[in-house]
Amino acid sequence: MKPFAYHRATSPADAVATLTAHPGAAYLAGGTNLVDHMKLGVAEPDLLVDVSHLALDDVTHTDEGGVRIGANVRNSDLAAHPLIRSRYPMLARAMLSAASGQLRNAATTAGNLLQRTRCVYFQDVTTPCNKREPGTGCSAIGGYVRYHAILGGSPECVATHPSDMAVAMSALDALVVVESAEGSRHLPATDFHRLPGTEPHRDTVLDRGELITAVEIPAPPVGAVSDYRKVRDRASYAFALVSVAAELSFDGDRIATARIALGGVAHKPWRARAVEDRLIGASASEETFTAAVDAELDAAEPLPGNEFKVSLARRTMIAQLRALTERGRR
Repeated sequence: MKPFAYHRATSPADAVATLTAHPGAAYLAGGTNLVDHMKLGVAEPDLLVDVSHLALDDVTHTDEGGVRIGANVRNSDLAAHPLIRSRYPMLARAMLSAASGQLRNAATTAGNLLQRTRCVYFQDVTTPCNKREPGTGCSAIGGYVRYHAILGGSPECVATHPSDMAVAMSALDALVVVESAEGSRHLPATDFHRLPGTEPHRDTVLDRGELITAVEIPAPPVGAVSDYRKVRDRASYAFALVSVAAELSFDGDRIATARIALGGVAHKPWRARAVEDRLIGASASEETFTAAVDAELDAAEPLPGNEFKVSLARRTMIAQLRALTERGRR
């Protein structure tokens, strides 16, 4: 076991200052991802800055009619919160489809967003992995790729982001609130995670030392219906092969607003802009859904061994849009 030091932060500013001063430090909250990687030898921080006791665990209304979720709100508490269940059912459903009850009781909102984009090769220190050790190669290419990317991958990495919550946050146009020594800033959830490009070891756009303090979600459109649909190999405790977070509102027979994000298909939650562009203002019909989804998946580049994910994503998106339309027209 590699020895490490421990510091219990007394405030967000203390946490930021401590981590910034120690290049080998890492933030610790629920620890459901970090501690696993420490055990595997994937992560070897020499200092853990514990932020789990900071008073960042409230779910409150914003002045604009949305909701502000503290960084330390536990996943189980977020899924069960009346405000989330009533106004953002997509998010509640995403939370309940993630991991296990025990892990949801420990995992935090910020920690969920910050879990590593990974695959089996990332977690096996005996194999080359550009994400774990830049420049060593990607063992997944030419290897086992059932869970890997069909959109936005690169020759450097084809892993997929594992979070269900982050997919819903992307679809809901959430803002991630972060604090640094220079002050605070708000980052759109759609831009928070990165595609791999030539730097697959960078999962997010956070600068060194920045600490997530909250997530803010705007009010949903009037009359909107939303849901989260996850397709996986097992009924529980499994990452998505494909997931769809979708929200629609209607003006008569036409779609007034559409917000859709996919999970299990890319290095980050994939906002389906091509689908949205073709749905808004169009009639809510099977032909519209099919054309919109096909436009999104025209960019898919499956690997030998995960070609099935393209048709699976297609069927799952169309089924989700069909179900929301039926609900919205009641």
